[in-house]
Amino acid sequence: MPRKCFVILACLVVLGSCVSVNAVRLGPSVYRPPVPTDQVIIYRTADQVRGEYEEIALLNAEGDTSFTNESEMIEAMTKKAGQLGANGIILDAISEPSAGTKLAGAVLGWTVDRKGKAVAIFVRKK
Repeated sequence: MPRKCFVILACLVVLGSCVSVNAVRLGPSVYRPPVPTDQVIIYRTADQVRGEYEEIALLNAEGDTSFTNESEMIEAMTKKAGQLGANGIILDAISEPSAGTKLAGAVLGWTVDRKGKAVAIFVRKK
């Protein structure tokens, strides 16, 4: 019996800890080979980007506040950007639901999501 409970709990954690990211491509689609996640640079603002860059896609992430954190949101957006051939992301915002929304979700059993936005970019090397 304890093993069965452990398996169910592990499945719930894995399913609940997922961050989903969708991407909306911008401009004409130019195929770029995927970039490894560890080579995708995270910028807080566009001013931090050194050199010229092309905007590849808008990224929108969502994850349940009970099972995710901001780091996982950024990691998921970075992974998606790399899959699209981007070598950087410019963070827009990660928004947390209000305390009231979290409380209502807990009481009513609703999923309460945090949301993140970023722009996937390809920075041209000089």
